[in-house]
Amino acid sequence: MGADFEVYVHVPFCLRRCGYCDFNTYTAPDLGAGASRANYARMAAREMELVYDWQCAHGIAEPAASTVFFGGGTPTVLSPDDLVFLVERIRTLWGIAPGAEITTEANPDTVDETAIDRLAAGGFTRISFGMQSAVPHVLRTLDRTHTPAHVTRGVRAAQAAGLDASVDLIYGAPGESLDDWRTSVRSALDMGVRHLSAYALTVEPTTAMGRRIAAGTLPKPDDDDEAAKYEIVDAMAQAAGLEWYEISNWAAPGHESRHNLGYWRNVDWAGIGPGAHSHYRLPAGGVETGDLAFLLRPGELGLQVPDQVLRGVGRGGAPLSVGGDDHGGVHGDDLDALLNRIRVHRGTETGRQTQEQGQSQCDADQTSHIIPRFSVYHPIMISKINGIL
Repeated sequence: MGADFEVYVHVPFCLRRCGYCDFNTYTAPDLGAGASRANYARMAAREMELVYDWQCAHGIAEPAASTVFFGGGTPTVLSPDDLVFLVERIRTLWGIAPGAEITTEANPDTVDETAIDRLAAGGFTRISFGMQSAVPHVLRTLDRTHTPAHVTRGVRAAQAAGLDASVDLIYGAPGESLDDWRTSVRSALDMGVRHLSAYALTVEPTTAMGRRIAAGTLPKPDDDDEAAKYEIVDAMAQAAGLEWYEISNWAAPGHESRHNLGYWRNVDWAGIGPGAHSHYRLPAGGVETGDLAFLLRPGELGLQVPDQVLRGVGRGGAPLSVGGDDHGGVHGDDLDALLNRIRVHRGTETGRQTQEQGQSQCDADQTSHIIPRFSVYHPIMISKINGIL
């Protein structure tokens, strides 16, 4: 359908749920109905086959995957052989383009040198470590199980294996000082990583941390504190040669996350696993809901619980549903694409955007602003705009 196609694989297992996490992830090794860590790779491969068959049945011909991303949960609670097996299934079904970016997320204490070497030998090109902090008391507040030494060892092993290493940080944890945050950022940069992500802590009321904050046993994150920490990481990363290219991401030139850029640029992707969804830019008229009936089974629309999803997959029904339009019609699709594109440093030409969506140049001229740089920061908006509007 387009110039790029991506595959995302959700692995819904963790060794332990962090106190701030409300993701679709589970700590039990076996959830029943075949939804277990030991069986997960086989069932995910089966879902890939069903999604591929659905694409073929509806005339959706995609190019070979330009990126593959394993997210979680913690993908590396599966064995390296399982992850490589899934890469090979993607290669068999869709193909993998030469020079493709193949990434897995990893908790630093779930991989060692042997595992990382196996991933590299199996085709992975990139590993993203959930570092979160380099300060022990902050890691404890976040309920993280690793130590700063785990991160250093993992990054060094990835670099030695020829993998691009990225680290994720979280700022705004209760009790984290500005100096704590500087320590974390400096520790990440001193490892020589060429990609850094930094996210403001979001507290959901149903999480363990949310309940502690509601009970008054932990202080609530402060907006001004988080804003100051965003400015700190932005300055430190850019001083180290990592360019800001998206709201929460900095990279050395040429080391941006190509997979995530694909999302923000509205490419097609197949989503595999209970916490994933797929996205296709369909031809004019799209796909009629009725055309999907052969893939749908009662009770399998919008499922997110692994055992229910895998029951459906086991019966030969892909857990697919037809996405609704939150904003209404083609113009709603344009708005979604525009909001994604303005996340990135290069921004978007909305004139070009509307032409890509099939609208007239006359319509495009009405919104032909060029947005070169725009950063939305949670919970405030920080302007990084040069000559906008």
